Amino acid sequence: MRRIPWWALASAGTAPVLLIGGWTLAQSRQPPGYDPIRDTISALAARGAADRWVMTSALLGLGACHVVTAAGLRPARREGRVLLAVGGAATVMVAAFPQPVRGNSQSHTVAAAVAFTALGVWPALAGRARAGTHGRAAPLLSYPVSLTATAVLVGLVVWFAAEVHGHQRGLAERAAAGAQALWPLAVVASTRRSWARTAPFPHPGNLTKR
Repeated sequence: MRRIPWWALASAGTAPVLLIGGWTLAQSRQPPGYDPIRDTISALAARGAADRWVMTSALLGLGACHVVTAAGLRPARREGRVLLAVGGAATVMVAAFPQPVRGNSQSHTVAAAVAFTALGVWPALAGRARAGTHGRAAPLLSYPVSLTATAVLVGLVVWFAAEVHGHQRGLAERAAAGAQALWPLAVVASTRRSWARTAPFPHPGNLTKR
């Protein structure tokens, strides 16, 4: 069982703070016509949005956090970690290709689709048949939990896709993006805590006598 470093916990914890804090601050600075239930997160970073740098910076930081977390999530399978990093890199591209004042940016749409897909599917590829020592050292990386997580995360993305032209697209996007930002934190925090509980104490014979 390879322990998750402290900096991976820091990045995983920072990710949802940046996302939720970013959209909360950014939407508070928009004109009265902005509706968080109806309007998307991307609109907060779009060209012409008030103080668009707030949401742009939050998305850049969020993507970077996912990449760092993927590097430190050592107990997970490599395929899942790679997909988490891909989702982080795509999130950075979402910020790099903002929506125009009018119309739609194809580059932004593609980057967002890759990010939502990768961040929804990665738990299924990160799971292990035996998630650590006696199956307790990485409880959220077991196959059943990982597959359930992916089902929920992808389900939220499907809801967002169904609401793209609806009146609740902002709510659906926030639910999907928020859940995808929180799940890596849940995995990292639970794995570190369980690792600490199941790690064997050093044998007295291995201790150096003073």
